[in-house]
This record gives sequence, structure tokens and C-alpha cells, in this order.
Amino acid sequence: MRGRVVLAAMLGAAAFVAAPAAPAEPSTQDSLTGKGPVGWQTYRDLTAAAQLRPDSQVRQFSSFDRTGGNNDGFNNTYSCLRHSGDGCVIAERRGAGEIDSMWFTRDYGSMVHNGRIKVELDGRVVVDELLAELVDGKAGAPFVWPLVGNGDDTAGGSVVKVPMPYRESMRVTVQKDPFFYHVTYREFTDARGVTTFNPRDAAQDVVNRLRGFGIRDPKPALPGASAQRFAGDVASGAAAPVASLSGSGWVSQVRVRLPQVVASPRVGSDGRAFGAGGSSAFTVAVDKNNDGVRLTRRVDPTIADQVARITVNGKEVGRVESGPVRNGQWLDQVVEVPASVTKGKSSLKVGVEYVSSALDVNEFRYDVHSKLGGSWTRTDVLDLGPAHDGEETAHGYTIRNQSWEGSRVFRYPADPAEVTASDAVLAGARLRATFDGKTTVDAPVGEFFGSGLGEYDTRTLFSSIDATADGWYTAWWPMPYGTSATVELVNGSGVPITGAVVEVTSAQDRAVAGGLSAGELGHFNATHRRGDAVPDQSWNFLEAEGTGVFYGVTQSMRGNIPSGNRRNYLEGDETVYVDGAASPALYGTGSEDFYESGWYFRDGTTYVMPEAGNPAYELDGDGCRYDCTGAYRLMVGDAVSFGSSLRFDIEHGPADNEPADYSSTAYWYGTAGKSLTETDTVDAADDASRTEHGYTADGETRGSLTSTVEGRGDTTPVTRGVTAATGEVSFTVEVAQDNKGVRLLRLGDQNAAYQRATVLVNGKRVGEWLQPLGNAHSRWLEDSFELPASATEGKSSVTVTIQPADGGPAWSAATYRVLSRG
Repeated sequence: MRGRVVLAAMLGAAAFVAAPAAPAEPSTQDSLTGKGPVGWQTYRDLTAAAQLRPDSQVRQFSSFDRTGGNNDGFNNTYSCLRHSGDGCVIAERRGAGEIDSMWFTRDYGSMVHNGRIKVELDGRVVVDELLAELVDGKAGAPFVWPLVGNGDDTAGGSVVKVPMPYRESMRVTVQKDPFFYHVTYREFTDARGVTTFNPRDAAQDVVNRLRGFGIRDPKPALPGASAQRFAGDVASGAAAPVASLSGSGWVSQVRVRLPQVVASPRVGSDGRAFGAGGSSAFTVAVDKNNDGVRLTRRVDPTIADQVARITVNGKEVGRVESGPVRNGQWLDQVVEVPASVTKGKSSLKVGVEYVSSALDVNEFRYDVHSKLGGSWTRTDVLDLGPAHDGEETAHGYTIRNQSWEGSRVFRYPADPAEVTASDAVLAGARLRATFDGKTTVDAPVGEFFGSGLGEYDTRTLFSSIDATADGWYTAWWPMPYGTSATVELVNGSGVPITGAVVEVTSAQDRAVAGGLSAGELGHFNATHRRGDAVPDQSWNFLEAEGTGVFYGVTQSMRGNIPSGNRRNYLEGDETVYVDGAASPALYGTGSEDFYESGWYFRDGTTYVMPEAGNPAYELDGDGCRYDCTGAYRLMVGDAVSFGSSLRFDIEHGPADNEPADYSSTAYWYGTAGKSLTETDTVDAADDASRTEHGYTADGETRGSLTSTVEGRGDTTPVTRGVTAATGEVSFTVEVAQDNKGVRLLRLGDQNAAYQRATVLVNGKRVGEWLQPLGNAHSRWLEDSFELPASATEGKSSVTVTIQPADGGPAWSAATYRVLSRG
């Protein structure tokens, strides 16, 4: 926590109209479906993060190098599935689902040369805009910050996080070949409960909710919630119990304050300045129950003798002075506004006016704290400057007589020994939580809340680190328990912890126990790993068995490259393997791309957004030997569901070849029971298996293929028989009689893209199997098709018929594996 200069003002109150309350939330139990929340419910019902999603599978189209190399978009080699009259088709799918996330980069984050983007859902155009204007927020709500972000918002990428559900089909086309991209979407087993996205629905309540990311709990308040608190010292090697809960309910908030920890000194920030006669104004949120408000103002004291007048709701509350020149340092100025001005109000209008200066008056950031119960709690942040246009707009920021805009990378004055001790506490002190007798959370305090390299100011949708004086670390993950829960702070840092405060907020809910026992809800997990990166072996975020949903990760990357491209560790791609499939469900294009940025985070530019960020960058110091990056990624709509197993990896370097010290904390929900079981396998190249399953195929050719599988198998050739059919294929397979749906996994040859077929079960059409992917290098692909429960439940066997589309490529298959969902 940083020291500061304090100006206290004792002035009278001023009238102000409170902001309207957000719409009421539906209860989690009301929204329970096997798909998880759909459409805007994705953000309206965040308590449902604990809900398992057996009827929803996450998939991704991306520009990854089909040869397994590092050409993930540089030459547009793999950037288009096909070309149409509208341009480059980058995503295409038949059946029900939802587009949840789109990311792009080129030209250091500028989208100008991509031209237009067209999104078609169920045969209707719902988006047709210049991509640059779409991510700039110029298309209007709901396509506004932070549901969209441009290259400045994300330090080199561009994102669209608007959930766009569809019932029958989707297609995304970019006018010009886009270089690097990801389109991540969900596949649903059927269209029940799915309404096609309406671009005229501004979803302003969702926009407002997300604009409070890292500041306010994004979930609805729980009735009857109460807090248990620990306050005191924790000796090295000791554990402090914080909360012991019994019954059925939720932990809805955990927050920690460690006064001895000092903030990491290196900070990058952008800002603005105004000259004589100039001023700025903006609106900030406060808690109406406040007993006063604190404004913390970041300035660059390179300009001497800056004096500004601060007003709140038109009344002067203080003056701030920067003093003499201090090169290369940040200065925090603090104004404490008394309750007589602020109490009972939920927002304040702040004005800053030029009084005098050697040149002009600058400002980079405002942190706003409300005094509640004797403690300062952050209730808003305005991070301003040319890279924060969306945040400025959200706060109604205006500036008069602007004289400068730009960015700085400076340091706060700090004792190196205190920084080292603070880093040790954040890395060695652990938050440990046990739910229903099983410890599922055991992670370092720093990384759990969003920064593993030190105390860097961090704001995510589900957590935050407030690096101002006496700031709280807060997490809002919904954590269900059926019979009991305990939370403790464990000090394994080797440094005594003094004056710690830990709070756990919870509420009873008898329905939770039933949801957990029925397999509708999963326990919250935070799984930590740290170690040296191993050559030829990707870093593993999570390897889990059972049923669950992966929601994201905080990663600390400490590169050990002494010379040359010291950021080459960021060339590693992520791969995600779900339920034993040989091919990855997601295949990325680079580490900073996974964190929705680009170009090595614009060469070390830090940023935060609700679902991804790079809050920490260290270089040759502050505990970093060479080059170190701290980043987080949350996957909310695009959370990865699994029914039997999950493996989520990321490379360190383009070929797992760069030395590094990595650590990560993965956030997920799960239960030990598996909801998918393999009940049959058809080998289309084996005569005995064909006979056993009544396998027939018209227009069939049979042969052998030697090739590799994309992802981790792309260097190991596999030889086996394979078939291709231009006519109808039929076979009968065993399924679990108590199934709730069936997944077919087809291993085939993807040399020919856009294989397409109608699928029938027992003679009834259940959908269209479309596979746009093609790869002439790693030709083996194991893809999947979901057979809905309406066609399979109550049956011990089903006959599957596949009818390849006329005029399309032959339908390739070597095997079909059958997974029954229980």
C-alpha cells in the first residue's frame, strides 16, 4: 500500500441525485439449465458460475498454425476458413449455440485494415460494421466499453464480449483477411431456452454492471448475509482460522488486508494535462452509507509547482500541490471529503481546476474510497488518458484547455527490502478453503486475487487488488457448500504477518445442498502450481477428472532469457483438451493473445479489463531477474465445460523451448463424479467392428492414412485405416439407458475442409454436422456431434445415420467413439 499526501476538508453538504438501482436479478435456482446461463443471463446471473453445464461445449476457431509452427497469422496463411462474396469467413457453425468472445490483432492493435465485420445468426445479419468502429464502441450499446475493447483498451488486441446466442446457425465474416483472431463459441445440444440475439437490446444494466468490474460485487446481494472476521498477526508457519460455517449456503465474498505489504513501485499509466484556465470534471460512484470519501489522485511531478482546486458537487473540498520537480516518480495526492458533503449520496461530481503551475496541471488516475465502518473501501476508479476513452466516457469525463496527453512509466518511492518482503508474503501466504470436507482452494494470496508478481493494482470481474493505502484484496467468486465450509490464512512466507484483516461473507441457502448432491452445482476450486518450465512440455494450468467448468487463470511468467528476445516465452500457444478427445477444443495463437492483448502486450504496456488483463510487468529488478509478466484471463460465457476430464496447457516459447519460472492459479468448479462415460466404439476400418455395429456406407472408399494430430500430437505420426463415403453411412451403437444425451466423437481425415452431413437417430433428423476445419499437414482430427436427450434417453442402443451433403467432400471416418451423458 502506498503512502500519500493527505488534505482533509471540512465543508457543508451538497445536494445530488442518486443513480438508479440496477434491475433485480433472477435467482440461480430459477436459471438452472444444463446449458448454463444463455445470452445476457451470462452476466446477469453470475451466481450461476457454480452451475455445471453438461449441455454446453466450448469450441474455438482461430488462425493457429496448422503445421504446429509459429505462423499463427503473420501471413494470413490460416486466417480464413474460406472466402465468400463478403470476404474472409472466420467462423461457421450449424446447430444451436452462442458466440461468447471474439479477439483480433494486427497492425499493433489497429483494426482499420480489416474493413467490415459481418455476424449472421439464424440467417439474419445482426452485426455489419467497420470492425475498428465496432471495437471503438461507435456502434452503440450493447457494443460499448467494456463489452468491446480496442487496441488501447487491451494493449494491442481488440475484443467483443457481447454474448450472441443462435438457434440454428452462425457465421462470422471479415472483409479483409484479419491476420490473427479467435472466435470462441458454445455448442448446445438443442435450442430449448435459446432466443436469437437481438442487437437492438442495449442491455444497459449489463453494461453498467461490467463497468463496475473490480469495484463492486457483480452478483446480486444475498439475503441474510453476514461476515466473519479475523484480525491479528500470523506467525511464519502458522495458520489463522477466519470462518467456520455449517449448514447449506454460499460464501459470496472474501477479502484480505495486509498493511505491511507495500505496492510494487513500477507503474505505467496514461493521462492528460490542462493549462491556465483549464479544468476537468467527472462523476464517481460512492457508497451512500459512507462516513466520508477519499480521492486519491495520481500525478506526474516532473512539472513543478502544480496547484489545483478540487470541488465536489460544486463546493471546494481542498487544494492539491505537487511541489518541486521529481523526475521519474509518481506522486499520489489524497483529498479526504467529509461525510457532511458525501453521506447519503451514491455518486459525486468531481471538478479539478487549474490554479497555478510551472507549465500545466496533469492527472492520470483517480481512486475513490468510501469510509464504511471505520475502513476505506474502494467504490470507483477512473483510469484516464488516451488509452482509456471508454472509461472516461463511462465517468462523463470532460477536460477544458487540454495541453497534453500521453503515457509514462515511472516508479513510486519504495524501500527495496520492503518490496522483497512484501513479494514474499504475497507468494508464501496462502488462502485455504475447505468445502464439505474437501480442500479445494489452496493458493498464494497475491495470485488468488489477481497478481502473483507483487502488489499491482488489479481489477477483474471476480476479484481485485487495491494497491492504494490500506487497500483490500477482494474476491467475489460464488462458493457453494452443502454442509460446511472453513476458510483460513496460512503463512508459509517465512515473514511474520502483522495486523492482517481477513473477512468472509456468507449466507445460508438450503437449496444449495440439493444442487450439489444432484450434480447441478460444483464446488469452487483455486488450483495453484509453480515450477520451472520443462523443455518440450507445456505448462499445465489444470488437469482434472470428473465434471466441471473452467473459468480462468492468473499466471505469473518469469522469463529466464538473458539476451536476445527476452519476451520469446510469450510465443507459446494454449491448447485445451476436453473429455479425452485427441484434438484440442481450443488452440490459441500466443500467450499475450490468450490474455486478449497483442504484440507482447504492446511491449509491456499494462492494462485491465473485466475478463483479461496484464496488470504487472517487471524488467531487470523488483524481484524479476530478466523479464516478467503477470496476467489474468477469465472465461465467463466461454467457460470450458467438461464431463469426464480436462487438460488446459500453455506453451513457454514457440516450441516449449524457452526457460522460465512459471506459476498459475486456475479457477474452476467441479465435482468428482463423471457425467460422461464411453459406452461403445465403432472402428470403420475393422471388418469385425463393422459387422458388430451393422455398419454400412454408400459410395465408400477404404484406405490407410499416416499423419499427425493437431496440438500436442503434431510431431508423432499415426498410421491406421480410414474410410471416406459420398453416400449414406449407418451404424448401431450401445448407449447407457439412463443417458441424458450422447456425444459422438469422430476420428477422421480433415485434408478436405467443410465436410458436411445431416445426422439422424433412429430415422429422425437431429441436426447437421458441419466441420469447416481443414489441415493438409496434421490430417487427423477428432471432432464431435451432440445427440440430444430427446433422441436417445430411455434407449440402450440407437442407430445413427449420416447423410453427406450433395456436392460436398466425402465424409471421412476411422472411428466413432460413443460417450453417454449421465
